Amino acid sequence: MNIQERKLNDITVLDLDGTFALGGHANFKHQIETTITSGSRKLLINLAKVSYMDSSGLGELISGYTQMQRVSGKMKLFNLNKRLIQLLVITKLITVFETFDSESAAISSFTAEAKL
Repeated sequence: MNIQERKLNDITVLDLDGTFALGGHANFKHQIETTITSGSRKLLINLAKVSYMDSSGLGELISGYTQMQRVSGKMKLFNLNKRLIQLLVITKLITVFETFDSESAAISSFTAEAKL
């Protein structure tokens, strides 16, 4: 799996590309750690180009979410395909992760939180 990082002001966006499965996500964990170390507390995960995710990939998402929570950060997902949405629904993780249809909606959610 390939990961590209982008910065949008104080928001870090990770664009994932490929298969998020056993053995293919070591760089994801490292990227989360790097994001936290850099001081970023707002993280968006773009799943538009993730063709497949197994339970190991889900575990890494949960781990990343937990790491962000520990430092009072937020991690949100966007651009999930139908298969990924179904996976989150079946595992009931849809109640844990904030998900959005688009990058702009995900970014706006951080702006809305700031106004509260």
